[in-house]
Amino acid sequence: MPTEILMPALSPTMEEGTLAKWLVKEGDSVSSGDLLAEIETDKATMEFEAVDEGVIGKLMVAEGTEGVKVNDVIAVLLVEGESADDIGEGTASKAEAPSKAAQAETSNVAESAKGYGRDGDAAQSEKPRAPAAGQKNGERIFASPLARRIAADKGIDLADITGSGPHGRIVKADLENATAQPKTAKPEASNADAPTAAPAKGATMASGPSTEQVIKMYEGRPFEEVKLDGMRKTIAARLTEAKQSVPHFYLRRDIVLDDLMKFRALLNKQLETRNVKLSVNDFIIKACALALQQVPEANAVWAGDRTLKFTKSDVAVAVAIEGGLFTPVLKDAEMKSLSALSSEMKDLAIRARDRKLSPAEYQGGSFAISNLGMFGIDNFDAIINPPHSAILAVGAGVKKPIVGKDGELAVGTVMSVTLSVDHRVIDGALGANLLNAIKDNLENPMTMLA
Repeated sequence: MPTEILMPALSPTMEEGTLAKWLVKEGDSVSSGDLLAEIETDKATMEFEAVDEGVIGKLMVAEGTEGVKVNDVIAVLLVEGESADDIGEGTASKAEAPSKAAQAETSNVAESAKGYGRDGDAAQSEKPRAPAAGQKNGERIFASPLARRIAADKGIDLADITGSGPHGRIVKADLENATAQPKTAKPEASNADAPTAAPAKGATMASGPSTEQVIKMYEGRPFEEVKLDGMRKTIAARLTEAKQSVPHFYLRRDIVLDDLMKFRALLNKQLETRNVKLSVNDFIIKACALALQQVPEANAVWAGDRTLKFTKSDVAVAVAIEGGLFTPVLKDAEMKSLSALSSEMKDLAIRARDRKLSPAEYQGGSFAISNLGMFGIDNFDAIINPPHSAILAVGAGVKKPIVGKDGELAVGTVMSVTLSVDHRVIDGALGANLLNAIKDNLENPMTMLA
């Protein structure tokens, strides 16, 4: 029986992608490990390999098709003795259908936003949904194309059939003696179960006016419609969800950088022969990594019905790229030297801007840093990127009057930081201890080398 090749989930959070390019054509023989296609996720373009051997019988999705859902059939693989005739009508060609990405854009955003209302006002109590066609107990039914065609001809509901093929797949033999079962009448729906009115076309969950309403507001004014790419859609959906569902609170401190600036200049002079130049951001990464070790209860993430507490400090750092951002993760940052952190961060930032990072390099971590000081921003509040439990927003170091250690008024370089904290994981006193540890590390930089 033909084998369906499904759209892979190339990262734990991937729900759909773009089939950017086929690397095979119909009739090609492939073996396990051969490259089949290039697939664009919201963050990167990745290659997809074959796991079985056979002949490509049909490409079901055309190159450039957007919004292909994970586990949708994208191609059919034939083995020895099978032909294209075995594909049958059960697997309808998606290559011949127009792309539905534009039509589904609104529903995709709403789908990504499921769960907004866990703590927010936009929550709506969802009623149980009846399984969709081709599903059993809410899960997809796997059946060969020929079995689907026989079931359709006989009027048999595949949900009533137990498959005898690999992994419970329904095959032709399972349907030979099966007959259609009479449908039981559904009870008349009560008012309580009546479907709610559908949102206006173009409206998104927890949003204000619909797309059409917004466009109408600016009727007669010149503007350009800019299509959202996968990254921007993901940023919009996930950070909206984060702001609504994560109970943020904010802690602020001013950090005096004069000792750090002197120490940095001394180290950079000594590191000139190794072509290493440390930035203030390198010190901030190290300070945060050590602080997570000094306050280990804060080195945790929210996991639905529990927290996960870590022994290592994996610190994510926001990197701005065209059209969005990445948060590459520096793993075991507490163990690495400042020069090693600097070199690794530079490499990650370059590959992030080229969109060459693998999912393993930008997923994970318990803590993040967002530094806008180089843009002249004095202070700001950052949004937590789940499942992280905190993010440090870093402003610019500016000259300000300070009271010195001897009580004398002086001028110092002061950097304002704001720690955004997930109250489900970190309470006020614990968050204060974490921020104080970060401040102490930065104001006493030599201790970070001990």
